[in-house]
Amino acid sequence: MATLSQKPVTRYNPPDWFTSNFTISTNAERQRDASHQIRQEARNLRNETDNQTRWDQYDNNTRLSDRCRDIDQWKQTLEKTLRDCDAEIDALERMKLETEHSLQAKALPLDVAIENLTLREGRRDIDVVRDNVEAELHKEVEVIEGIKKALKQKIDEAFEQICLLQEARQQLHADLRDKSEALGIDQEVYHLTNDSPGISFKPNPTRVPKGSTTPQEWDKFSQYNKDRAEAEMRASNRLREAMQATLEQTANDLEAQRNASEFAFRKRIHETDQAKKELEWQQKNTKEEIAEMEADIRNLEESIRAKRNPLKLAHTRLETRTYRPNVELCRDQPQYGLTDEVQQIEGSIAALKEKLATAHKARDGLYRNLYRIEEDLACKTNSLTLDNRCMDVRQKLTSNVPDSIKTGDSFNRTTNRALSPIKSRQLDMA
Repeated sequence: MATLSQKPVTRYNPPDWFTSNFTISTNAERQRDASHQIRQEARNLRNETDNQTRWDQYDNNTRLSDRCRDIDQWKQTLEKTLRDCDAEIDALERMKLETEHSLQAKALPLDVAIENLTLREGRRDIDVVRDNVEAELHKEVEVIEGIKKALKQKIDEAFEQICLLQEARQQLHADLRDKSEALGIDQEVYHLTNDSPGISFKPNPTRVPKGSTTPQEWDKFSQYNKDRAEAEMRASNRLREAMQATLEQTANDLEAQRNASEFAFRKRIHETDQAKKELEWQQKNTKEEIAEMEADIRNLEESIRAKRNPLKLAHTRLETRTYRPNVELCRDQPQYGLTDEVQQIEGSIAALKEKLATAHKARDGLYRNLYRIEEDLACKTNSLTLDNRCMDVRQKLTSNVPDSIKTGDSFNRTTNRALSPIKSRQLDMA
């Protein structure tokens, strides 16, 4: 008689079966409760952070709007002061030119001045500027023809005052330019929204940039520029009134102008030498920065290459696990982990490549700037040589003493007529 054969497998008792079911149900309920708690906490946190983010953004939009208004108010004030300063410079320059046109020339000083101007025509590129030296030389060419002590003194004072006005104007213009740029930046930032194109994460955005100032320093800086320009304009106005009444003759006019011109030369030589040293310093630092940048580029490239093998490993693991049989082809935790690893590595490689491209652009910019620095350094060296040659030529003027030149009534009448429109303008400005 045949018997029923049973498979040789492990068999459980009914209580074990019920216990297993109860364990699975209990664990499922406990896991759902924990998940529900996490979801509720996540919702609360999301709401709190969303509200805080919106409030912070609104608060900073208000601050940016106030800042734009403050900058615009100072911008309008500086523009008015700059217009007044330009009018005063124009009036003072014309007063000086009208006075210089009445002077008589001297042979040797005139030849020296012309030779200096000719030599300085050898300057190149950006160094071909109408600087103080060139202005003094042109003035000397005219003053040599005969200027008196008091008149020459006033011309020197006018030149110095023009320099001060120009310095004040340049400071105003620089401050106004910075205000305009800052206003444009703040307005651009103010109009940015969460959906604006071009917004991105930045490295260390909360850093305090080197050279940052306080609002009090910012306001005091512009107030100082305005006060200084107004003080120089008042001084210029007084000087023009004094020049109108000053037509005295002196015997040291030529010597005074020579001293003024050589002072401008020495000042310009000093400025050029300082600029040359600054360029040499910038050249050295730029070369060092290029070397560091190239080293960082190599490190970035090495880092990109270093990501290849981990990426290959993750790819291989994922691909190999696809060959698991039947139900074992499960999307388990290793599957998700490996997928996340691939995405993370690919994201890292993309970020590194983007940073590498940025580094290449920065390095190219450094090379372009280095080329420009070296070109400007050659110009400064050439200009310094030419100005030193001019100073050697001017040694011929050391033993010369200018003659006294009498000024007639017609000269006084011509000067007074030249001053009249400027005085009218002063009244209009007042």
